[in-house]
Amino acid sequence: MPKRVLIVGGGTAGWLTAGYLARMLGADRPGGAAITLVESRDIGILGVGEGTFPTIRRTLARIGIGEADLVRRCGATFKQGARFVHWRHAPGQGARDHYLHAFQQAETNGPELLPYWLMGMAGDMPWDEASTPQKRAVDTHRAPKLPSHPDYVGPLNYAFHFDAAALADLLRDQGIANGVTHIVDTVREVRLGEDGAISAVVLAGGGAIDADLYIDCTGFRAELIGRALGRPWKPVGDTLFCDSAIAIPVSYPRPDDPIASCTISTAQSAGWIWDIGLDARRGTGYVYSSGHIGAEEAERALRAYAGPGAAGAEARRFRFTAGYREVSWHKNCVAVGLSSGFFEPLEATGIVFSEVAAGLIANLFPWAGDFETSARQFNRNMRRRYERTLDFLKMHYCLTSRTDSAFWRDNVAPASVPDSLKELLDRWRFRPPNELDVDANVDIFPEASWQYVLYGMGWHTDLSAKRAVFRYQDEARQAFARVRAQAAHAESNLPSNRELVRFAQRARFGMGANAA
Repeated sequence: MPKRVLIVGGGTAGWLTAGYLARMLGADRPGGAAITLVESRDIGILGVGEGTFPTIRRTLARIGIGEADLVRRCGATFKQGARFVHWRHAPGQGARDHYLHAFQQAETNGPELLPYWLMGMAGDMPWDEASTPQKRAVDTHRAPKLPSHPDYVGPLNYAFHFDAAALADLLRDQGIANGVTHIVDTVREVRLGEDGAISAVVLAGGGAIDADLYIDCTGFRAELIGRALGRPWKPVGDTLFCDSAIAIPVSYPRPDDPIASCTISTAQSAGWIWDIGLDARRGTGYVYSSGHIGAEEAERALRAYAGPGAAGAEARRFRFTAGYREVSWHKNCVAVGLSSGFFEPLEATGIVFSEVAAGLIANLFPWAGDFETSARQFNRNMRRRYERTLDFLKMHYCLTSRTDSAFWRDNVAPASVPDSLKELLDRWRFRPPNELDVDANVDIFPEASWQYVLYGMGWHTDLSAKRAVFRYQDEARQAFARVRAQAAHAESNLPSNRELVRFAQRARFGMGANAA
């Protein structure tokens, strides 16, 4: 008998999980899993996050979504990283106060560049500029690839920005094409069996549905994992202070205005503003701590940032409690998306966690009924990922030199910094982050990401005690020169972000297939 999976809740998390599992668990094959998704018309999509991490390309390809379809239907554009502005110093207090968390470091066929950069072999170039051509590509609004490249392939690593509600619709259509059964109704009751597992969900329209595995994609409401099964939420507000957001769409002054090739994150007095370039508009929002600023003041700051393009636009307000569940798989129920964990929109981790969870469920799927074995491994993996991501996000805040507001002063207070992050920073006083500090089985962010944030925030690693071991100084200088040459080549030969978007909109069968 095929295993029956019931996903409760749609949106990006629900439909990404449904479409992915349908393909990976053989929903279209005899003996495969039967995937059903039930969602309510009465519950809207939160849709705050409009950015992704490069893993989304593999996920979308496995689900079966073409790159040109993503661009056309979701207003998608190409993202090569995140630029952080005024995170290190308050405006006017630092000569250069921005850095790029790029998605790719250059391959130079030479020595490891970071130690030589720390010793000054790249001159006065910041690390983001010295180590990757993506800095120049982003600064000049370049795309990461040519129209002739196949779907989801390019010389520069990339992700996407998109309209979150439109993406959910595209994922829904592809999920149904992959064999997902779609039910539009509202879950009125969750029934538990004598063993404490879910036995069925009762729909408002009448009738009950039972399954072997239930997946909770009901967002912060957590109807299954939280309300029915009582798995607690672990708040992290003592580390990450932001608990609110205000979002406003911004019009471009002209239809051919450049589209930013990165997420722009600009620090404010009590949080930060995201600025995401889509095809027809920009998405902006202020993520802030309600303990440090009021909603009205935050909206005024956001509108001042957005300028005339936001005039008359309605502001959407959100509240959230940063945290996660240490147990996201309990009995026969797995939480995915906001019902499992959410920190804040910084670094676009929300969708990444849904991707990770869907991949784990596919790999650990209890075909033989071994729910507890799968649950233990799933929970260990997800818990560790949340812990490591919490450290990574906090590092953006706690290394600041800003003292202009209580928010920033509170963020550097030692009591707000996890011991695990303190340990990492202690290591990096005399050596830079490397593969010893990253576990590919649980870390979303590679060592390069830690390096970009660490040195973008002005961290000093002292290598003077072992300077003599770095013997390849001439080779390093040549490698830095090659990075500069790669950057110039990218600027000269890659189309602009908007040009590549327009090509994708005109293509019929995907960008690679229509290159001629």
